[in-house]
Amino acid sequence: MRVAGLYRYPVKGLSPEPMARVALEAGAYVPGDRLFAIENGPSGFDPAAPTHQPKIKYLMLMRHEALARLATRYDGATGVLVIAEGAVERARGDLATDEGRAAIEAFFAAYLGDALRGAPRILAAPPTYRFTDSRRGFVSIVNRATIAALEERIGAPVDQMRFRANVLIEDIEPWAEHDLVGRTLDGPSGLRLRVTARIDRCAATNVDPVTGIRDLQIPKVLMRTYGHVDCGVYAEVVDSGALAVGERLSVGEAREAAGLPF
Repeated sequence: MRVAGLYRYPVKGLSPEPMARVALEAGAYVPGDRLFAIENGPSGFDPAAPTHQPKIKYLMLMRHEALARLATRYDGATGVLVIAEGAVERARGDLATDEGRAAIEAFFAAYLGDALRGAPRILAAPPTYRFTDSRRGFVSIVNRATIAALEERIGAPVDQMRFRANVLIEDIEPWAEHDLVGRTLDGPSGLRLRVTARIDRCAATNVDPVTGIRDLQIPKVLMRTYGHVDCGVYAEVVDSGALAVGERLSVGEAREAAGLPF
């Protein structure tokens, strides 16, 4: 299969940043991915003892579709997050400083208003934690052919960015990625990913990632047509390596055959 796109999402619920190449380390998350979340009222998250929290505790597209109208850019070298709406910059702040976080928090308090359950607050993930939807969602993979098949069922275009994948793949059959659970994906650099689970989809996929309009019913279509709400798979990094757009991944042995732990 061919790597058609690579993405990270520095702030949970906000816009993606495309990457031409990414270095992945064994047992680690995608660099720069889900580093921050915006608390929607007190969540109980403790950075000194991080535990996975339900996404409802943070700002997210499933409940706050207006987030899709924002274009964000995070500079890891400076710590600065820039938020724009259309061609207009709306907010800017260094997330490593109290002043910078306060500027971003004030923007979301005004932007979402009564849709908030409490004061928004920037949360930063400690080194071994990320604000992913799944406890083991290290790398998310989505098949473009599956999205095309879903488009046919819906009868309308489906933007691939609705699924917020880290890795977009192509040149495999629709839904074939679901059969990869328990197998490895091997890259030319020595990278090896183990596919661990299918990704169940929520109402966030109903939101157009450009307009912020809730215009489709993707989980309902999935359940009605296929008997499940899954689209895409999660994988974890077994062996370190780099991955670039245009490279190909080959399917390795099943975990049972290879004697690999799950």
